[in-house]
Amino acid sequence: MFNARDCKTGHLFDKWAYMGPKRRKLLDASWAGFFRREILPELPVEKLAPAFHEFNGRPTKEMYTTLSVLIFQQMFDLTDEETVRQLAFSLEWHFALDLDGESDAVKYICPRTLWTMRTMLSAKELDTLLFDQVTGKLAKVFSVDTKTQRLDSVHIFSNMRHLGRIGIFVKAITKFLVNLKRHHRDLFESLDGSFSERYLTRKGQGVFSMVKPSETDRTLQRLATDLFDLVRRFADDKNVSGMSSYKQMSRVLSEQCSVASNEDGGTVFVKTPVKVRSDSLQNPSDPDATYCGHKGQRYQAQVMETYIPAAGANGEKGPGLSLITHVAVEPAHTSDAHALIPAIEDTKVRGLGPTEVLADSLYGSEKNVAAAAAMGTEVVAPVPGGEKKSKSSYLSEFTLTEEGGIERCPMGHAPIEDVASGNHRDVVFAVEHCFGCPRRKECPVKSVRKGYGFSYDKKQVKMARRRAREKTEPFRNRYRFRAGIEATFSALDRRTGVKHLRVRGLPAVRFAVVLKVLGLNLLRATAAWRPENGGRPAPNRGFSRVLDGIVSVHAKFMHLVRSVVNQPASYPVAARLWAATAM
Repeated sequence: MFNARDCKTGHLFDKWAYMGPKRRKLLDASWAGFFRREILPELPVEKLAPAFHEFNGRPTKEMYTTLSVLIFQQMFDLTDEETVRQLAFSLEWHFALDLDGESDAVKYICPRTLWTMRTMLSAKELDTLLFDQVTGKLAKVFSVDTKTQRLDSVHIFSNMRHLGRIGIFVKAITKFLVNLKRHHRDLFESLDGSFSERYLTRKGQGVFSMVKPSETDRTLQRLATDLFDLVRRFADDKNVSGMSSYKQMSRVLSEQCSVASNEDGGTVFVKTPVKVRSDSLQNPSDPDATYCGHKGQRYQAQVMETYIPAAGANGEKGPGLSLITHVAVEPAHTSDAHALIPAIEDTKVRGLGPTEVLADSLYGSEKNVAAAAAMGTEVVAPVPGGEKKSKSSYLSEFTLTEEGGIERCPMGHAPIEDVASGNHRDVVFAVEHCFGCPRRKECPVKSVRKGYGFSYDKKQVKMARRRAREKTEPFRNRYRFRAGIEATFSALDRRTGVKHLRVRGLPAVRFAVVLKVLGLNLLRATAAWRPENGGRPAPNRGFSRVLDGIVSVHAKFMHLVRSVVNQPASYPVAARLWAATAM
């Protein structure tokens, strides 16, 4: 049965009035006070209601508390046991959740409930909904200017062992044999005893952990033969071939090996590392993780945030909140080039779309720039390819006309011919200008019928103009703010532990990363809210503060009466007063 209290209606009396003014001031200025005032009433607990019966069954844990605890766990990078203790004993957590009472029902949550709710939220992708709703609230509270944003990716380790190729083979075979022994013992016993000795004993697996470099190829070939034998032997058994461990073993065989057919049924060969795709299985315990040639086996998260340009003559930043508006988790092999347009579309749908995005060269392809421009967003990014000498990099040194033709070369010579032909143009320079030119080896011109020339297309002209703009001071002044996103990744790692997670599998990794990014947004919002950082102080509670004062005076008076009643013989009037107030 669904259980959620009313967090949207305020209280007539302040239940925290017993606290001294100094401690109360600290709580109001902390993340707990900000969360209690602005975020707690906005949590989308109603989205969880369809998962539970309206009347039947045991009541769930109070949902505002449960969702908040899941956010706090990722925000502070806590284990399940640490989370349980914080909810039970932390005054900050109690204040943030506005908890009333000291019962276990209010201030205790068991680890199993945490695990169940994490699984439910990640399966329904409610973590993304939670991020969107809270981020929208923060943008509204702080009037965040989302026109200028920056985008980059950060690589993330899941809780898996990083295996080499030998480890991948051994892990896949071992996992299959364990499951086969558990579910189909008769089939397992029909296998040659050497399989059990090699893969299910500590001594046998120890052999694979101490392979000399000179014996790597031979060991891989032996493992590939065992893998091929097992896959072929049970391929026609529907009960076995339907097992997930068998499917993983088949995947390793297809990705890491090639099979040549012959009269004996086939011969298996191990592929060279160059021929193994980057999206191949890296660890059977985490099949969603893939390989990045730059940083290895892992996931990556695309993060886009607003930034505050320099406001003063000395380059200082104005007050405000730098808000992360978009986060998407994906396998590590996915190219950054595919992340720009989905990020812009996602933020525009939620009313947080940018008009300018700073990104590195991987996001700055001509296709992405054109697609973003059609959506009303300018992409400020270097041209892909860096400083390597391509035709567009040569063209950037030429003076171009508005139509895309060449007005003169870097040495100041005009062409004798520049003819447009569809999407291409052909340009020719005089022999006397090119022959003996000191920059002849750097120039793309080649000997043609009328002199020296080359051809180029409209795309190369666009990229050449972009390369020319990259060298100007206005571009550098705009693009210098892109580096600030590295500080965001550092803060995510230091404060929330986003780069090394305790979970594995794409749904669980996405859940953890999204809530950690949400947690950083909350910490930033708390800092920006403080008056010393240019924000606003905690709001005055008005009439409720007057009532708090009345309650406080009444409590002091009753304390005085109780102390007097302890001596009723000496103070009969006080005793009668106590009896009257107790009626």
